Amino acid sequence: MGQNRVLRLLDGLERQPRADTVIDLVGRGVRALPLGGGRDLLHGRWLGHPVHPLMVQVPIGSWLSAAVLDLRPGRSREAGLLIGVGLAAAAPAALAGAVDWAELHRPQQRVGLVHALANTAAVGLYAASLVCRAKGRTGAGRGFAYLGMTAAATGGMLGGHLAYRQAAGANHAEEVPHVVSEGWHRIGAVADFPAGQAVRRSVDDVPVLVVREPGGAVHALADRCSHLAGPLSEGAVEDGCVRCPWHGSVFRLSDGWNVRGPATAPQPAFDTRIVDGHVEVRLPEEAAGESSPSAAEAVRHGAGGHDG
Repeated sequence: MGQNRVLRLLDGLERQPRADTVIDLVGRGVRALPLGGGRDLLHGRWLGHPVHPLMVQVPIGSWLSAAVLDLRPGRSREAGLLIGVGLAAAAPAALAGAVDWAELHRPQQRVGLVHALANTAAVGLYAASLVCRAKGRTGAGRGFAYLGMTAAATGGMLGGHLAYRQAAGANHAEEVPHVVSEGWHRIGAVADFPAGQAVRRSVDDVPVLVVREPGGAVHALADRCSHLAGPLSEGAVEDGCVRCPWHGSVFRLSDGWNVRGPATAPQPAFDTRIVDGHVEVRLPEEAAGESSPSAAEAVRHGAGGHDG
Protein backbone atom coordinates (compact mmCIF):
# COMPACT_ATOMS: atom_id res chain seq x y z
CA MET A 1 0.00 0.00 0.00
CA GLY A 2 1.23 3.48 -0.87
CA GLN A 3 1.52 6.42 1.46
CA ASN A 4 -1.77 8.27 1.89
CA ARG A 5 -2.23 11.78 0.53
CA VAL A 6 -2.32 13.48 3.92
CA LEU A 7 1.05 12.05 4.91
CA ARG A 8 2.54 12.96 1.54
CA LEU A 9 1.28 16.51 2.02
CA LEU A 10 2.69 16.75 5.54
CA ASP A 11 6.03 15.22 4.57
CA GLY A 12 6.24 17.71 1.72
CA LEU A 13 5.47 20.54 4.13
CA GLU A 14 8.40 19.49 6.33
CA ARG A 15 10.75 19.87 3.33
CA GLN A 16 9.26 23.11 1.96
CA PRO A 17 11.76 26.00 2.49
CA ARG A 18 9.68 28.87 1.09
CA ALA A 19 8.66 30.22 4.49
CA ASP A 20 12.10 29.84 6.11
CA THR A 21 12.78 33.58 5.99
CA VAL A 22 9.53 34.21 7.86
CA ILE A 23 10.38 31.45 10.33
CA ASP A 24 13.77 33.03 11.04
CA LEU A 25 12.21 36.45 11.57
CA VAL A 26 9.39 35.25 13.82
CA GLY A 27 11.70 32.89 15.73
CA ARG A 28 14.11 35.70 16.56
CA GLY A 29 11.20 37.84 17.71
CA VAL A 30 9.85 35.13 20.02
CA ARG A 31 13.28 34.43 21.50
CA ALA A 32 13.77 38.17 22.08
CA LEU A 33 10.59 38.53 24.16
CA PRO A 34 11.50 39.73 27.68
CA LEU A 35 9.87 36.79 29.45
CA GLY A 36 12.59 36.12 32.03
CA GLY A 37 11.71 33.15 34.22
CA GLY A 38 8.29 33.06 32.58
CA ARG A 39 9.87 31.38 29.57
CA ASP A 40 10.52 28.16 31.49
CA LEU A 41 7.03 28.46 32.95
CA LEU A 42 5.60 28.53 29.43
CA HIS A 43 7.84 25.66 28.32
CA GLY A 44 6.40 23.56 31.15
CA ARG A 45 9.66 22.76 32.97
CA TRP A 46 7.73 22.91 36.25
CA LEU A 47 5.28 20.32 34.90
CA GLY A 48 7.81 17.88 33.44
CA HIS A 49 6.41 18.13 29.91
CA PRO A 50 5.26 20.92 27.56
CA VAL A 51 2.37 22.95 28.96
CA HIS A 52 1.02 24.05 25.56
CA PRO A 53 -0.96 20.82 24.88
CA LEU A 54 -2.63 21.21 28.27
CA MET A 55 -3.53 24.85 27.70
CA VAL A 56 -5.14 24.28 24.30
CA GLN A 57 -7.75 22.01 25.87
CA VAL A 58 -9.64 25.08 27.11
CA PRO A 59 -10.26 26.80 23.75
CA ILE A 60 -10.82 23.53 21.90
CA GLY A 61 -13.20 22.23 24.55
CA SER A 62 -15.08 25.52 24.73
CA TRP A 63 -15.46 25.77 20.96
CA LEU A 64 -16.53 22.16 20.59
CA SER A 65 -19.14 22.64 23.31
CA ALA A 66 -20.36 25.77 21.52
CA ALA A 67 -20.73 23.77 18.31
CA VAL A 68 -22.97 21.28 20.13
CA LEU A 69 -25.12 24.07 21.59
CA ASP A 70 -25.45 25.66 18.15
CA LEU A 71 -27.24 22.51 17.01
CA ARG A 72 -30.12 23.41 19.33
CA PRO A 73 -32.40 26.42 18.65
CA GLY A 74 -32.29 29.25 21.15
CA ARG A 75 -28.87 28.44 22.62
CA SER A 76 -26.86 31.00 20.68
CA ARG A 77 -26.22 33.13 23.75
CA GLU A 78 -24.73 30.23 25.72
CA ALA A 79 -22.70 29.19 22.68
CA GLY A 80 -21.41 32.75 22.39
CA LEU A 81 -20.30 32.68 26.02
CA LEU A 82 -18.29 29.51 25.38
CA ILE A 83 -16.76 31.03 22.26
CA GLY A 84 -15.67 34.02 24.33
CA VAL A 85 -14.05 31.75 26.92
CA GLY A 86 -12.19 29.96 24.14
CA LEU A 87 -10.95 33.22 22.65
CA ALA A 88 -9.70 34.42 26.03
CA ALA A 89 -7.83 31.15 26.62
CA ALA A 90 -6.34 31.06 23.11
CA ALA A 91 -3.87 33.89 23.75
CA PRO A 92 -1.83 32.31 26.59
CA ALA A 93 -1.99 28.93 24.84
CA ALA A 94 -0.61 30.52 21.67
CA LEU A 95 2.20 32.21 23.61
CA ALA A 96 3.23 28.90 25.19
CA GLY A 97 3.16 27.25 21.78
CA ALA A 98 5.25 30.03 20.21
CA VAL A 99 7.92 29.75 22.92
CA ASP A 100 8.19 26.01 22.27
CA TRP A 101 8.09 26.45 18.48
CA ALA A 102 11.03 28.88 18.47
CA GLU A 103 13.31 26.13 19.85
CA LEU A 104 12.45 23.38 17.36
CA HIS A 105 14.26 21.93 14.34
CA ARG A 106 13.52 23.55 10.99
CA PRO A 107 11.22 20.78 9.61
CA GLN A 108 9.19 20.97 12.83
CA GLN A 109 9.03 24.75 12.59
CA ARG A 110 7.67 24.55 9.06
CA VAL A 111 4.78 22.39 10.17
CA GLY A 112 4.38 24.48 13.30
CA LEU A 113 4.02 27.67 11.27
CA VAL A 114 1.07 26.25 9.34
CA HIS A 115 -0.33 24.91 12.63
CA ALA A 116 -0.19 28.46 14.02
CA LEU A 117 -1.77 29.93 10.88
CA ALA A 118 -4.66 27.47 11.08
CA ASN A 119 -5.25 28.34 14.72
CA THR A 120 -5.01 32.05 13.96
CA ALA A 121 -7.67 31.60 11.30
CA ALA A 122 -9.81 29.81 13.88
CA VAL A 123 -9.46 32.72 16.30
CA GLY A 124 -10.44 35.18 13.57
CA LEU A 125 -13.48 33.16 12.56
CA TYR A 126 -14.66 32.74 16.13
CA ALA A 127 -14.19 36.47 16.75
CA ALA A 128 -16.35 37.15 13.69
CA SER A 129 -18.92 34.69 15.04
CA LEU A 130 -19.04 36.56 18.33
CA VAL A 131 -19.52 39.91 16.57
CA CYS A 132 -22.35 38.50 14.45
CA ARG A 133 -24.10 37.07 17.50
CA ALA A 134 -23.82 40.43 19.28
CA LYS A 135 -25.55 42.06 16.29
CA GLY A 136 -28.34 39.51 16.28
CA ARG A 137 -27.11 37.71 13.16
CA THR A 138 -27.36 34.28 14.71
CA GLY A 139 -27.20 32.31 11.48
CA ALA A 140 -24.01 34.02 10.36
CA GLY A 141 -22.60 33.56 13.85
CA ARG A 142 -23.17 29.84 13.65
CA GLY A 143 -21.65 29.68 10.19
CA PHE A 144 -18.48 31.46 11.25
CA ALA A 145 -18.27 29.23 14.32
CA TYR A 146 -18.39 26.02 12.29
CA LEU A 147 -15.76 27.37 9.93
CA GLY A 148 -13.69 28.19 13.01
CA MET A 149 -14.13 24.65 14.29
CA THR A 150 -12.87 23.34 10.94
CA ALA A 151 -9.79 25.56 11.13
CA ALA A 152 -9.14 24.53 14.75
CA ALA A 153 -9.46 20.86 13.80
CA THR A 154 -6.92 21.36 11.03
CA GLY A 155 -4.59 23.04 13.48
CA GLY A 156 -5.09 20.17 15.92
CA MET A 157 -4.22 17.62 13.25
CA LEU A 158 -1.00 19.49 12.49
CA GLY A 159 -0.26 19.70 16.21
CA GLY A 160 -0.66 15.93 16.45
CA HIS A 161 1.78 15.50 13.55
CA LEU A 162 4.27 17.71 15.38
CA ALA A 163 3.93 15.80 18.64
CA TYR A 164 3.66 12.20 17.47
CA ARG A 165 5.37 11.98 14.08
CA GLN A 166 8.02 14.68 14.54
CA ALA A 167 8.43 14.15 18.32
CA ALA A 168 8.30 17.86 19.16
CA GLY A 169 8.02 18.14 22.95
CA ALA A 170 8.79 14.46 23.54
CA ASN A 171 11.49 13.34 25.98
CA HIS A 172 14.34 12.26 23.70
CA ALA A 173 16.23 10.55 26.53
CA GLU A 174 13.37 8.42 27.85
CA GLU A 175 14.63 5.18 26.35
CA VAL A 176 18.00 5.17 28.13
CA PRO A 177 16.93 3.15 31.22
CA HIS A 178 15.31 0.59 28.92
CA VAL A 179 18.27 -0.07 26.60
CA VAL A 180 21.28 0.09 28.93
CA SER A 181 21.95 -3.24 30.57
CA GLU A 182 22.34 -3.57 34.32
CA GLY A 183 25.67 -3.68 36.09
CA TRP A 184 28.87 -1.66 35.91
CA HIS A 185 30.33 -0.69 32.54
CA ARG A 186 34.01 0.23 32.17
CA ILE A 187 34.34 3.26 29.89
CA GLY A 188 38.01 4.22 30.08
CA ALA A 189 41.03 5.04 32.21
CA VAL A 190 40.82 8.04 34.52
CA ALA A 191 43.55 9.71 32.45
CA ASP A 192 41.21 9.64 29.44
CA PHE A 193 38.98 12.23 31.13
CA PRO A 194 40.72 15.62 31.48
CA ALA A 195 39.41 17.54 34.49
CA GLY A 196 36.60 19.94 33.70
CA GLN A 197 36.16 18.77 30.10
CA ALA A 198 33.20 16.98 28.56
CA VAL A 199 34.07 13.59 27.08
CA ARG A 200 31.75 11.35 25.10
CA ARG A 201 31.71 7.61 25.66
CA SER A 202 29.25 4.84 24.80
CA VAL A 203 27.47 2.23 26.92
CA ASP A 204 25.46 -0.41 25.05
CA ASP A 205 25.53 1.95 22.03
CA VAL A 206 24.02 4.74 24.16
CA PRO A 207 26.15 7.92 24.06
CA VAL A 208 27.19 9.08 27.53
CA LEU A 209 28.62 12.44 28.62
CA VAL A 210 31.39 12.09 31.21
CA VAL A 211 32.91 14.98 33.19
CA ARG A 212 35.64 14.59 35.81
CA GLU A 213 35.83 17.46 38.28
CA PRO A 214 39.22 18.87 39.33
CA GLY A 215 38.62 17.34 42.78
CA GLY A 216 38.30 13.87 41.28
CA ALA A 217 34.53 13.31 41.30
CA VAL A 218 33.21 11.87 38.05
CA HIS A 219 29.74 12.59 36.65
CA ALA A 220 28.00 10.80 33.78
CA LEU A 221 24.76 11.72 31.99
CA ALA A 222 23.01 10.48 28.89
CA ASP A 223 24.60 12.53 26.12
CA ARG A 224 21.55 13.16 23.93
CA CYS A 225 19.59 16.12 25.30
CA SER A 226 16.07 15.26 26.42
CA HIS A 227 14.75 18.29 24.51
CA LEU A 228 15.73 17.40 20.93
CA ALA A 229 18.66 14.97 21.28
CA GLY A 230 21.41 17.60 21.05
CA PRO A 231 24.96 16.39 21.87
CA LEU A 232 25.63 17.58 25.42
CA SER A 233 29.28 16.51 25.13
CA GLU A 234 29.74 19.40 22.69
CA GLY A 235 28.26 21.91 25.12
CA ALA A 236 29.86 24.20 27.70
CA VAL A 237 30.60 22.86 31.20
CA GLU A 238 30.48 25.43 33.99
CA ASP A 239 29.27 25.79 37.58
CA GLY A 240 28.57 22.07 37.89
CA CYS A 241 26.26 22.08 34.86
CA VAL A 242 26.36 21.42 31.13
CA ARG A 243 24.60 23.55 28.53
CA CYS A 244 23.17 21.95 25.38
CA PRO A 245 24.84 23.50 22.31
CA TRP A 246 21.63 23.36 20.25
CA HIS A 247 18.96 25.18 22.26
CA GLY A 248 20.63 26.12 25.54
CA SER A 249 19.01 23.71 27.99
CA VAL A 250 21.09 23.46 31.18
CA PHE A 251 21.47 20.23 33.18
CA ARG A 252 23.10 19.65 36.58
CA LEU A 253 25.96 17.18 36.25
CA SER A 254 25.46 15.61 39.67
CA ASP A 255 21.95 14.29 38.98
CA GLY A 256 20.87 15.39 35.48
CA TRP A 257 18.24 17.83 36.74
CA ASN A 258 17.12 20.31 34.07
CA VAL A 259 18.04 23.62 35.66
CA ARG A 260 16.88 25.64 32.64
CA GLY A 261 14.69 24.95 29.60
CA PRO A 262 13.57 24.52 26.95
CA ALA A 263 14.10 20.93 28.14
CA THR A 264 11.22 19.87 30.36
CA ALA A 265 12.67 16.48 31.37
CA PRO A 266 15.94 15.80 33.23
CA GLN A 267 18.78 13.78 31.78
CA PRO A 268 19.25 10.15 32.88
CA ALA A 269 22.22 10.16 35.27
CA PHE A 270 24.62 7.28 35.94
CA ASP A 271 26.31 6.14 39.12
CA THR A 272 30.11 6.29 38.76
CA ARG A 273 33.10 4.74 40.46
CA ILE A 274 36.82 4.31 39.87
CA VAL A 275 38.25 0.77 39.94
CA ASP A 276 41.93 0.04 39.26
CA GLY A 277 42.38 3.44 37.67
CA HIS A 278 39.38 3.03 35.36
CA VAL A 279 36.03 4.79 35.35
CA GLU A 280 32.93 2.62 35.52
CA VAL A 281 29.29 3.67 35.24
CA ARG A 282 25.93 2.05 35.81
CA LEU A 283 22.31 3.06 35.91
CA PRO A 284 21.01 3.81 39.41
CA GLU A 285 19.30 0.76 40.87
CA GLU A 286 15.82 2.32 40.70
CA ALA A 287 16.31 3.06 37.00
CA ALA A 288 17.95 -0.27 36.23
CA GLY A 289 14.97 -2.03 37.75
CA GLU A 290 12.85 -0.57 34.96
CA SER A 291 15.11 -1.86 32.19
CA SER A 292 13.57 -3.96 29.48
CA PRO A 293 13.47 -7.76 29.93
CA SER A 294 15.84 -8.13 26.99
CA ALA A 295 18.47 -6.00 28.77
CA ALA A 296 18.15 -8.03 31.96
CA GLU A 297 18.40 -11.25 29.99
CA ALA A 298 21.57 -9.98 28.33
CA VAL A 299 23.13 -9.41 31.75
CA ARG A 300 22.25 -12.94 32.87
CA HIS A 301 24.03 -14.26 29.78
CA GLY A 302 27.18 -12.22 30.33
CA ALA A 303 26.52 -9.29 28.01
CA GLY A 304 26.50 -6.68 30.78
CA GLY A 305 29.31 -4.49 32.07
CA HIS A 306 32.09 -5.28 34.52
CA ASP A 307 30.74 -6.00 37.97
CA GLY A 308 32.79 -5.05 41.00
